[in-house]
Amino acid sequence: MTKKFNAYIILVAIIILTFTSLSGCRNSKNISKETENKSSIEKIKDSGKIVIGTCADYPPYEFHKQIHGKDEIVGFDIEIAKEIAKDLDVELEIKDMDFKGLLGALQTGNVDFIIAGMTPTTERAKSVDFTKKYYEADQGFLIRTEDKEKYKSIEELKGMKVGAQKGTIQEEVALNKIENAQLKSLGKITDLVLELKNKKIEGIVLVKPVAEAYVNANPDLCLSYISFGKEDGVAIAVKKGNKELVDTMNKTIDRLVENKFLDNFIKNATMLSEE
Repeated sequence: MTKKFNAYIILVAIIILTFTSLSGCRNSKNISKETENKSSIEKIKDSGKIVIGTCADYPPYEFHKQIHGKDEIVGFDIEIAKEIAKDLDVELEIKDMDFKGLLGALQTGNVDFIIAGMTPTTERAKSVDFTKKYYEADQGFLIRTEDKEKYKSIEELKGMKVGAQKGTIQEEVALNKIENAQLKSLGKITDLVLELKNKKIEGIVLVKPVAEAYVNANPDLCLSYISFGKEDGVAIAVKKGNKELVDTMNKTIDRLVENKFLDNFIKNATMLSEE
């Protein structure tokens, strides 16, 4: 009788455990499904933070600066990102990486958006969604000061060794506008500047605000007389299909433009980059 009773108890316990396990799996699947069905904004708000991907060697857009003895990432792109986080009522987390790795980080979910002076090209728009453009600047050519009188037209750059940041629109500018350009593409502008100073290249294609920031920090560098015209403008990138997030960011951009905050961000970041 005791053996039968014990066997009965064991059988009941197994049945209870089985149902508990199945119920747990169902609940886990339901929770997972609920998470999948949430919008990107809901997921961001649930996490309490939004993660920005940037490449912080691009003053005055984004760059490193010692503030009160602490290394900080600053710039007008960062100020825009802070305003986006504020409008969503979440914290901002900044991830600094090579420009060429930004789109991959967005695709894999390591960052929620990219703000890094990125031009919304047709090719990039195949894999990401862009906000409206928030800024556009002239394209310039950074050279050594000793060569200032040497180059005065694009034609004089024919066959020259030039640099551009890898994965940027400036790569295309160099290849399309400089005949037979010997292009050196690197992930970091600071590395390109070093190449220029060491006479490994003759110049770097850069947007003028960025070139001017490097000129102000390096007396041995200057902007040439050459201009490649205006860039196509820069925008914020988010993962494909996140219209709600794009719309929210566009509202932030509209507010910053309308209230002249964006102009102040650009002005202050430019001044900070020159200190």
